[in-house]
Amino acid sequence: MTGSTVRPPAYQVLADELRADITSGRLQPGERLPPEPELCIKTGVSRSTVREALRLLASQHLIITTRGVTGGSFVSHPDAEQLAAGLATGFTLLTNSTGVGLADLLELRRALEVPAAGLAALRRDDGHLFEIRGALFDPVLDDLDTMLAAHAAFHMAVAKATVNPLFELVVRPLYYASYGEQVTANLPENYWQHIDTDHQQLLECLVSRDAEAARRAATEHLDYIVRATQPVDVTPRYAG
Repeated sequence: MTGSTVRPPAYQVLADELRADITSGRLQPGERLPPEPELCIKTGVSRSTVREALRLLASQHLIITTRGVTGGSFVSHPDAEQLAAGLATGFTLLTNSTGVGLADLLELRRALEVPAAGLAALRRDDGHLFEIRGALFDPVLDDLDTMLAAHAAFHMAVAKATVNPLFELVVRPLYYASYGEQVTANLPENYWQHIDTDHQQLLECLVSRDAEAARRAATEHLDYIVRATQPVDVTPRYAG
């Protein structure tokens, strides 16, 4: 007896087809999708199936549906915040459900942040430097939550200074993802002072537009985090 293949529901098939049109560029941001009656005739499905497919695409932030005479379903314009949030959710699920650990995170950070530091040194402007300076923290006066938020803002600002939106998009989820308390509970006593010094040093490299020194500073920064957290083998709450 041969096994039967389970067919996806009709609304899922339609949503997949429309998603392919959107992601391929056949449907451009701001472009209106065909009206529901037209989609029913074109695809041979019921109106309730079309509406369910549109609801699914809307939940994925691919379309926006409005009502009224000029209403309809329109392809959404790309939103970096929404894209990063979606990636962060996936990243969190992955780290909480598989064998992904701190070493994996640091390896990814090295692959992204070292070249980003070099590009930022060459491409940054005064506005970028102002934003990066604003993300520095005081390791003596600031509490843990403030330092965690500041360090995330610092690295995202450096990624932004590459003037390559893809760096910023990919780096953001590393700091938006949810994580546990295990790593921060086992850090060396002077950890945050060292992180602050590293951030200050990287900033100086960006100010002087020294790309090689910036890449070296980013590498040494991550090397220190590896040494400081090496005894800990847990899913991360990143710190640095």
